[in-house]
Order: sequence, then structure tokens, then C-alpha cells
Amino acid sequence: MEAPLILHSYPRAIVHFDGDAFFASVEQAVHPELKGRPVVTGQERGIIACASYEAKARGVARGVTLSEARKKCPDLVVLPSDYETYSLYSKRMFDIMRRYTPVVEEYSIDEGFADLSGLRRVFHTSYKEIARRMQQAVRAELDITVSVGLSLSRGLAKLASKFRKPAGFTAVAGNHLHLFLPRIALEKVWGFGPNTVQLLKKHGLQTAWDYVRRPEVWAEHLLGKIGREIWNELRGNAVVPVATEEKSTYYTISKCKTFAEPTRDRDQVFARLVRNVESAFIKLRRHKLRAREIQVTLRFQDFTYEGIEARLHRPTGATQEVMPLVRELFDRIWRDGAEYRATIVVLARLEPDRGEQYELFEDRVRIDKMTRISGVIDAVNERYGKHTLSLGPSLFLGRRPTTGRGALPWRKRDLLGGETFRQRLRIPRLGMQV
Repeated sequence: MEAPLILHSYPRAIVHFDGDAFFASVEQAVHPELKGRPVVTGQERGIIACASYEAKARGVARGVTLSEARKKCPDLVVLPSDYETYSLYSKRMFDIMRRYTPVVEEYSIDEGFADLSGLRRVFHTSYKEIARRMQQAVRAELDITVSVGLSLSRGLAKLASKFRKPAGFTAVAGNHLHLFLPRIALEKVWGFGPNTVQLLKKHGLQTAWDYVRRPEVWAEHLLGKIGREIWNELRGNAVVPVATEEKSTYYTISKCKTFAEPTRDRDQVFARLVRNVESAFIKLRRHKLRAREIQVTLRFQDFTYEGIEARLHRPTGATQEVMPLVRELFDRIWRDGAEYRATIVVLARLEPDRGEQYELFEDRVRIDKMTRISGVIDAVNERYGKHTLSLGPSLFLGRRPTTGRGALPWRKRDLLGGETFRQRLRIPRLGMQV
């Protein structure tokens, strides 16, 4: 029997909660008649975005095409993704967590961290019981399940939540790490990619326990700073705290759009690319940033892709200012006769927008006009809905074919009085027959 790494049970108490098949579970919560049935989302993309556990039990997995999934499961229920409703459920889930502690990190739409350290005297119970209450509250109020992991660091808590799914609960105290880590393969450790795993295996390591038994200096020498941080996290030394503030630092901003149906229509593909550019620059301006580089990628039907990037002659946050360059990049990578399924735009080399720095030979009048136009577009779209004002190529978006894959989620079809496609009340709607 190995000796414990830590003698104390919970010098810190960090919870990781992870929604179980979140998108599909939300659909089953909103549509109770779907409970117990194999449900997947992603109809609009032709690829499964999320599969319920009933679908997974039939061999259906995320990322496969709908045609392949239907061969394995003929009675599969396929739904378009309703991201508006998913975000509402996500907000409610995080609100439940904040009832128990103000230190909550929204890591993604369906998972997050919470710091419970010091709250035992507030709730007059153990950390395990507090975490269980959080899990039970989500199930009782939202009719979805989350898997919960409780341990001493974010890295350990995430491992614990993945240990038993769905609706699992795993608590790993500090004095039990020597029992838990030998059961965790290197592939499961948060932060270890395939190449890192292969490197560690070449040094005779197989489990997380093998890794933490090596000296810290060895881990840092082999993998650098990240290796040292993972080593400490696995030993219960919390290196990265639970971050409550909203993400405000961006190194890149990207927008991707997968088409309802693959297309060879040049105008249609360019219109989708322009919509990506508009969305990316809207986010850029919202965070008061400017970009110095733009990357354009077109993805083919066989999932291969071709991309190109260009450096801007000056940092900018104005959509219209980069459109001539976007057209030029698009023309350079477009292939006549090829079938496309997605467009991607990435804005890079971002910097804060601290006002204009004038240059001697620039067209100042044109630059100021582009900046003012962007401000007007943002103001109109803020009031009447995103993309109410958009660039001319967007008119070609109306030419896309009407197919089953282009079906809208029900919340966008069944509107309440006074709602529009773009403007709706931020509440979920439950349909019931009496």
C-alpha cells in the first residue's frame, strides 16, 4: 500500500460539475415525451452535436454523420440545435451553484467549477453533502443531471467528475489521492494531449500516480511550466484558482458556420463568409479590441480545408475596412466545382482599442467614415437584433435551399405574442397538451 500524499482530507474543496449530454438532456427536459428515447441534436449541420445516453447505448456518437447514426439506430430522434434554450438552462444551472458559493467559474456552457472552501460552518455539514445538495438541486429544478467531482484542485475535481457518468458523484479527499490516481490513465489527465502521453509512456509512465511520484523538477524539465502545474494540481496543490470574472482577454476571435447543405454556389459561400466576418468584428468591437491579422478558411465536404491569412496594414475594428481584403483572400482560395460545407474567419494579433494613432499617408477621411459606419451598425443591431443591418452579400443567404437540415428549433418557430425571429423573451417555453 502506497503512503498518502497528503494527510488532511480537504485543505481546499473544489467542485467540478459537468452536464450529462447537456444539449440532448435539455431537449428531453423541455419535451418530456422524449425521455428514454435516443435523441441527438445537430440536424442543421448534418453531424451529431450531442447524443443522449440512450443514443450512445445504441452506438451513436458525437461527430458522426446523421446517415451513419440512422443506420445504427433507425428510431433516432434528430433535432435542430436550440442554442438559445441551452444557454438559458446553462444560466439557471450556474445560478443554482451561486446559491451555495459566490466563487463560481463558468468554464463552458455545460460545465464549471465552484470553490466551497470554508463553507462547512455556514451549512453545518460536510463538503461532500454541500456538493450533493448542489447536484440534487439541479436535477430537481431543471430536470437534467450533472456529474460532480469534489477534490482539492481544479484538475483533480475535473478527473473526479468524469470518473462516474452520468449523474455520478465522486469525492477524492487529500488522504485518498494515493488510491485514486493509480486508477487514472495518462490519457484522462486534463492537459495531457496524445503527444505528451506518448512521451510520458516512453519514460515508463502509465497512470497519473506514476507521474506525481516523479520529482517536480523532473516534470518541469520534461514538460516545462505546464508540466509543473499539472504535477502540482494532481498532488492537490491548487495552482490555478477558480476564476469568477468573465473572460475579457482574447488572443484570437473566430467564427465558423457549417451550412445546412453543402454547396457549390460561389455567392452563397461568400455570403456565409461575410456573415462570419461581421459576427467576428461585432464581438471585436464589443470587447473594445482591434485586429492586425485576418485568417480565412473554406472547408470542403470531405472535411479537408484550404485557408489563407493576411496582415492588415493597420489595426482596425471596422468591418467595412477589411472587406476588400476579404474578397481578395476568398478569390485566391475559391475552387470552381468544389463542394463546400463551412466557412471560418479568425481575427488575430488583437490589441486594445485605445483610440486612433494617426499616420502620415493614410486616408483619414475614409477611415473615420468606416469607424462611424460600424458604430451606427452596432447601435441599430443592439436595438433591433443582430444583423438587422448587414453587408450586401448577405442578401444571397436567402438563396439557400429549404431542406430538413435547415429546420429551425421549435422555440424559434413557436413565438409568443410580440416576439420576432431575432427578438424573444429570455425565458424557456414548455409546450404541454392538456
